[in-house]
Amino acid sequence: MQTLDEDAKQLTPANTLESLGYKEEFKRTMSLTDVVVYGLIYMCPMAPIAVFGIIYNASSGMAALVYLVAATAMVFSAICYKEMAKRYPVAGSVYSYVRFGTNPFLGYAAGWAILLDYLLLPALLSSFSASAMNGVWPAVPVWIWVVAFVVIAALINLGGISLTATMNKIFLVIQLAVLVLFAGAVGIDLMNGTVVLSLTPLYDSATFSWTIVFGAIPIAALSFVGFDAISTLNEDAKGGGQTVSKATMIVLFAVAALFMAQVYLAALYVPHGTIFADGEPTNNAFYNVAGQAGGDWLRVIVTLTSALIAIFAGSIASMATSSRLIFSMARDGQLPRFIAAVSPSRNTPRNAILIITALSLVIGLFGAQHLDVLTTLVTFGALTAYILLNIAVFYRFALADRSRHLFQHWLSPVIGTAILVYAIWHADPHAQTLGIIWMCVGFILAAILKVRGGSNLRVGDVA
Repeated sequence: MQTLDEDAKQLTPANTLESLGYKEEFKRTMSLTDVVVYGLIYMCPMAPIAVFGIIYNASSGMAALVYLVAATAMVFSAICYKEMAKRYPVAGSVYSYVRFGTNPFLGYAAGWAILLDYLLLPALLSSFSASAMNGVWPAVPVWIWVVAFVVIAALINLGGISLTATMNKIFLVIQLAVLVLFAGAVGIDLMNGTVVLSLTPLYDSATFSWTIVFGAIPIAALSFVGFDAISTLNEDAKGGGQTVSKATMIVLFAVAALFMAQVYLAALYVPHGTIFADGEPTNNAFYNVAGQAGGDWLRVIVTLTSALIAIFAGSIASMATSSRLIFSMARDGQLPRFIAAVSPSRNTPRNAILIITALSLVIGLFGAQHLDVLTTLVTFGALTAYILLNIAVFYRFALADRSRHLFQHWLSPVIGTAILVYAIWHADPHAQTLGIIWMCVGFILAAILKVRGGSNLRVGDVA
């Protein structure tokens, strides 16, 4: 049971946006439903479709087990996000939470780490969409699809968060309808005996090892970064932190069930011991399974929905999230301040959106041939930031506040950190190297801004 002192800390005016040194610059127009829908769209109910072949190969067929373990790991980090959202109602997500929970230096490190995720994700999702569309219409080059998806996503984001929220609801309904259609086709095959239920996608005694499972988690974790995206809406949501904290847990449990169900059903069609070849066979593995389940018409429907609706909607949401993160860091002087410009007519972080658009075009055009490494690199940044968030929760609530909530403030951050460290340790070596280089670049940039007087970054400044 929460103590009176802890209740006071959650409700005190000291936890308002203004008391933390900021002014209201966005309109609070998003309800709990809007935030949940946004989170579902960002995490993308059909997310496993794009990476099914990669995860199937990496886990030796135990794709459902990978998502189960990944979801379990993310529960602990989601709890930490929930607690921080109520304590610090600002838009910077993990960057702001670690900054206020510990000090500006670690906050910058967390923000820079998750920035790797957010800068690459719109490009990665656009590349996934382009690859899927190229499989349907090979005559249209991949680069044309990449440019089209990135530009349209930017235009929708420049239109304002209300337009984005409306589009999200439409996209979500379509995705869920197609998943039901796929499940129905599998159900018919199960009744006809075309496929049979099996425990192999959850556990295969012949190939199981924790190294294999955890090695695939950084790829699967790409589907679970949405609850950080939810936290960037703290200044757009009605009710602020309370709304964001509720949405975080609702979304996590909903998508975990959806992810496990679809990869389990798809894995039933893949012969035991299969290793998908690099390129098209891996990238389009799920689409081909859909063709086996319902015929070519279902393959086309799943492909078009994934490319034009699911992944593209995620690209729109990721661009909104990315722009708000770099807006928050620029507002605090930890990135060049011109990035913090807000459109007076649309209340959108205009310059931040334009920067994300430009980067997405460059990365999407040149990184489409290395989607597996790009995917792991994206999640390397996210998992690093989550580790710092867990540490911040442990420091702020457990050590500084001496919280009596054993599970939320003591066990969750410790267990979550242990699982994520193990997952990063077994990530792709190329992604590890590039991730470390990225962090070093970030610290060099911080030093330059500090010398020029543009940053308030202080290593010893504890919140």
